[in-house]
Amino acid sequence: MSTGSAPPPPRPSGVRVVIGYNWPLYTGGLAAMAGGLALAPRLPRVPATLARTGALAAAALLVGSTAASWWVYDHSELYSLDWLTGLLPEGPGDHLVLSTGLDETSHPLALRYPGTRQTLVDLYDPALTTEGSIRRARRRVPPRSGTLAGAPSRIPVATASQDTAFAVFAAHELRLAPDREALFAEIARTLRPGGTLVLVEHLRDRANTAVFGPGAWHFMPRREWLRLARGAGLHSVCETRIANLVTAFSFRRGAE
Repeated sequence: MSTGSAPPPPRPSGVRVVIGYNWPLYTGGLAAMAGGLALAPRLPRVPATLARTGALAAAALLVGSTAASWWVYDHSELYSLDWLTGLLPEGPGDHLVLSTGLDETSHPLALRYPGTRQTLVDLYDPALTTEGSIRRARRRVPPRSGTLAGAPSRIPVATASQDTAFAVFAAHELRLAPDREALFAEIARTLRPGGTLVLVEHLRDRANTAVFGPGAWHFMPRREWLRLARGAGLHSVCETRIANLVTAFSFRRGAE
């Protein structure tokens, strides 16, 4: 099922939009910084040092995460999809685009690969996708016309009907392991023999922890994505790093 026509969506999220999606976190960081600096002069020496240290840590985290967001979302090749050629040298063919409340992938794909058959499925469920940032993002970028509603255990497309499935910053929003396992099993079902899953995610690794601090725990470690792929019968083909902070995986269903 191809998507219907719709006006172009807003420009993919840049750092200012990302801050808007996550404004409570930024507000909390600014409050911690301001509170520590305001309290320090009124405290004894040791507590004052701790307050100033906490304020500086909050400031460093705000600056670092903001700079990293700019590097990834405004400066890198993430949305130009130039990195995709190495993963799919022959193009995506009939492809499925999965989202969990925010789809900023289908439009760039349609522009880069005109004439391919594209199916959009949104897995958003407020009971499963609990992050406030997703609700705010969804209000800014509503699903495109023709998007189908799905669930981790139910992707409403035919078995073995897709050459490629894309899950870009979508799978980590499923916070429970059984939901992620169900999703990977469903993706494998939809792929034709030899079909490819392109998974794009921040990882819970040293680089992301260095710039996002505790926020990196919202991401999954690399081993989790490899585990899910193996469990669904998908084998790893290659990985590529985007802006040193995002990893794009390609997993392939075996030929039959």
